[in-house]
Amino acid sequence: MSARALRLDPRSPFVLDTRELGRRPGSMRHVRRTFGAPADWALDIVRVPADAEVDLDARLESVMEGVLVTGTVEAPLIADCGRCLEPTTDRLRVDVQELYGYERSPDDPEAPILDGDFLDLTDLLRDAVVLALPLNPLCSEDCPGLCAGCGGKLADLGDGHSHDILDPRWATLGALAPNPSTPNPSHTES
Repeated sequence: MSARALRLDPRSPFVLDTRELGRRPGSMRHVRRTFGAPADWALDIVRVPADAEVDLDARLESVMEGVLVTGTVEAPLIADCGRCLEPTTDRLRVDVQELYGYERSPDDPEAPILDGDFLDLTDLLRDAVVLALPLNPLCSEDCPGLCAGCGGKLADLGDGHSHDILDPRWATLGALAPNPSTPNPSHTES
């Protein structure tokens, strides 16, 4: 253990007790836990809702260097579609694995360590979930998105929807064109 004590709260849903494992390599323990998601499991347009039910299914295994945690975490997602901006939901399942050392490693001073018989999954779970969040969530794989001309949802506008878009480079010339409702003095009728 490091010189500074971590002093974990054993009541936290992210803190696991490894006392039953002892320090006998090969001993294992299975842990299932459900807890409310923290508010920081989010990106700009996708997030695990704060306090949403998160399921952890993990195996704790005693090894020579510490305790190896292997498992999965499942959580609901809410997002804004990256194409049409409509709200959408999904479910995320991500694998996690981390070795919690008995002592601080001189090779990796940032590696997680046990605090007595306790280990803290907070950073492991947050990093795994946030890195697994989709960068461009979609309401459906074939979502056509929004019309670039009017901003309407293409799925609602229909196949024939279009806009006459004048190339901005020709806009000045368009102002010189005669207005069809105004008589053109250069054309005289005979």
